[in-house]
Amino acid sequence: MDILERRPVYEQVADALREAILSGEMEPGSALPSERELSERFGVGRTTVREALRALQTKGLAVATGPTSPLRVIAPEALTTDPLRDTLVHLLRLGRVPLEDLIGLRIALEGAGAERAATRDPRPDLTAARDQIAFMRAAGTDLKAFETADVGFHLEIVSASGNQALTIMMLAVRDTVSKTLLSHLEELTRPKPVLAQLIAEHEAILQAVIDGDGEAARRLVGEHLQGCEELRHRYEPAP
Repeated sequence: MDILERRPVYEQVADALREAILSGEMEPGSALPSERELSERFGVGRTTVREALRALQTKGLAVATGPTSPLRVIAPEALTTDPLRDTLVHLLRLGRVPLEDLIGLRIALEGAGAERAATRDPRPDLTAARDQIAFMRAAGTDLKAFETADVGFHLEIVSASGNQALTIMMLAVRDTVSKTLLSHLEELTRPKPVLAQLIAEHEAILQAVIDGDGEAARRLVGEHLQGCEELRHRYEPAP
């Protein structure tokens, strides 16, 4: 039986389970032990165990897959689902994080991811990134569909880096990225030339990655992301 310290017992149980999850002792997607097993392991009542499990769910580390199914350890790709995704978005908004800081974060993350994808050995499969560009073209002037494919493209490029930390961080900022891009596109009165330019920029980034030119890939990502925040100034007529 594990020995617990002098503080709220359910918090100690939750912390012990949290450490087991984050250390890899409990693998992503695996079922957590039953209430009875946890009760015996920690020498506490089932009510305490339930409180600890609720705390894990609140932190987004455990998810329920059905009304009678056991809780399961969250998988990394699901870390942007409620509540962690909302927590991050709320933190950014409540903290009044300046737009230029968010742009800088994206440039740092995606620039590093694109450079790594370009120089990675073995070469990554970029089929999914190509597909996202095709989806952008197929979207026409459907801004929501275009934005979905746009964000998908950036996620695929970072994923192609093979760096799991970069991928997880990009997943974490996905919703903020998505909302910002869509708001800019919706403000345009003439979206067609903007969408065409954005597609061309995505194609250039992808080609640099295909060519194995990490320096160009990083530079093109930075120019593209910086330019996305200047869409209205670049394409809209002066009042």
